[in-house]
Amino acid sequence: MRILGIDPGYAIVGWGAVDYQGSRFSCMGYGAVTTPAGMDFPQRLDMIYTGMENLFETYKPEALAIEQLFFTNNKTTGIAVAEARGVILLCAARHGLPIYEYTPMQVKQAVVGYGKATKQQVMEMTRRLLGLQAIPKPDDAADGLAMAICHAHTGSSAFTRLGIKNLR
Repeated sequence: MRILGIDPGYAIVGWGAVDYQGSRFSCMGYGAVTTPAGMDFPQRLDMIYTGMENLFETYKPEALAIEQLFFTNNKTTGIAVAEARGVILLCAARHGLPIYEYTPMQVKQAVVGYGKATKQQVMEMTRRLLGLQAIPKPDDAADGLAMAICHAHTGSSAFTRLGIKNLR
């Protein structure tokens, strides 16, 4: 299964493309779609859409894994990130991709095995699981790869395929 993991943002959209076969990972690529700070916001959204189009055409993912948004301190920034995230989801929908959303705690649990792992622990385990020489830069790209790993570990389960999201 080819998975594109996304760490949404409007200045930097981190991404990572991963192949997952059996229990083995292959890193197909990673990076970031960036937009200039001084640019009008609608143009930034257009750049994100175009960047996502290019990723979908280049890597031909079978699934998109993206971080769920949580508003904490800065609601203005959160709204802008949500708008950028909406553009990403629209692009994925137009490509017919199934979309899976994960919380930061779910990513930490799936990648490290501990839901309260530090960012450094997640990045190091991502590096190890993918057999990379160094932790991917920028950090947003490492986050995108971790998102893809999370989906490979949790999204391919029988429960997920059956549409069962929460077991209590």
